[in-house]
Amino acid sequence: MQGSESGLHARGLADGPFLPSKLPDFQASVKLKYVKLGYHYLITNLFTLSLLHLIVVTAVHATQLNLEDVKNLYAHLQYHFFAVFAVTCTAVFGFTTYRTTRPTPVYLVDYSCYRPPDHLKVPYHVFMDHSKLHGAFKEPSLEFQRKILERSGLGEETYLPAALHAIPAVPSMATAREEAEEVMFGALDNLFKSTKINPKNIGILVVNCSLFNPTPSLSSMIVHRYKLRGNIKTFNLSGMGCSAGVIAVDLAKDMLQVHRNTYAVVVST
Repeated sequence: MQGSESGLHARGLADGPFLPSKLPDFQASVKLKYVKLGYHYLITNLFTLSLLHLIVVTAVHATQLNLEDVKNLYAHLQYHFFAVFAVTCTAVFGFTTYRTTRPTPVYLVDYSCYRPPDHLKVPYHVFMDHSKLHGAFKEPSLEFQRKILERSGLGEETYLPAALHAIPAVPSMATAREEAEEVMFGALDNLFKSTKINPKNIGILVVNCSLFNPTPSLSSMIVHRYKLRGNIKTFNLSGMGCSAGVIAVDLAKDMLQVHRNTYAVVVST
């Protein structure tokens, strides 16, 4: 099949008119995203790169000096003390300004994902059986659910909360709170166990849950559970959709620029 297609393509080129080749689409061939990242990296580290260039040039010139040049330079500096003092103060001021204004580096210590127990797994056929037994869905709705399951990317080992395993399902504020506690506390227990970090050392807590926003808040539940310190900065994001996970991480990063030398925990469900 491959040989036949190649032969047809060759005959078409021989018999048909000659078409001039088009210029390459640079927007499609060049990843402009990487160009933007490179430009951002260059601007962010412009001072460091300039200082490195100055050090290299100075080192090259220093290697070309002989003993007589060093003596002449020393004698010249003895009679220009004010100029030397001004240059030194300018260098110290510039270095201090750079150290105090540059962003504080933020590092990811570790992360943890919650894995429910195996008895909460729901294969496709179990989900469809529960939908039929519910009695509120007609055959077109059941067929639509079946198509969604097949195209959603969810596997046969997807988990559902305990409240949805009952027939009929028993959704309520109490069961939703139990589900939130199970997910959040399960992930945090694994995180603190793997990192060996004392919860008292947590200075910033950001919790993100798009659908469930109880009172007291999810962040206060975590503070109460792990007895976090009284001056902790807590934030509770809700009703913001899937993008709130990225917003929560960015918020924690910005807070660490102000409150330094501490840990920030982001809980996203």
